[in-house]
Amino acid sequence: MSEDILRKLAEVQKRLAERLVERPLPLESVKTVGAVDVSYRGERARAAFVLCSFPDCEPLISRVVETEVPFPYIPTYFFLRETRPVLLAIGRERPDVLLVEGHGKAHPRSYGLASHIGLVLGAPTVGIAKRLLKGAPPGSWVRVGRAYVSVGHLVDLDSAVAIVKALSRDGYPLPLKLADRLSKV
Repeated sequence: MSEDILRKLAEVQKRLAERLVERPLPLESVKTVGAVDVSYRGERARAAFVLCSFPDCEPLISRVVETEVPFPYIPTYFFLRETRPVLLAIGRERPDVLLVEGHGKAHPRSYGLASHIGLVLGAPTVGIAKRLLKGAPPGSWVRVGRAYVSVGHLVDLDSAVAIVKALSRDGYPLPLKLADRLSKV
């Protein structure tokens, strides 16, 4: 991928980041939480979606899809690689909030996969990552157990952290653990 194309993609990310909305998400309005994760085998992506009740985290629905990898792996442009598999796995489900294995605003351009999925779906999303990216803006994330939590879209950081804390088991949100396992079966 040429530097010129990457520079243009970075500009698009920055413009899309301006469209993100942060607002409190009242926990009493959250009845379902979805989680999505993607794993790779060669040139194929395997995306898993899990829908759980909130706050007791009982699994309600799970779905796994496999598809061709639509974009090469390029650090900080992960949203281009994973959007299609993630959307296929989610299908028509619309949880009250969606946990995305990937960054939200804790991204060097304040627009990671969780933000992109939230903007595309017009739905509340929370970014969950196992490590921070270099250049993540200060104040854009909070560590909860082993997870780095950031705003995706239509949720604020306090609400995102409260949701992740309520769902965390052994330092990581249970719905994402389930999606991770399914994506690797």
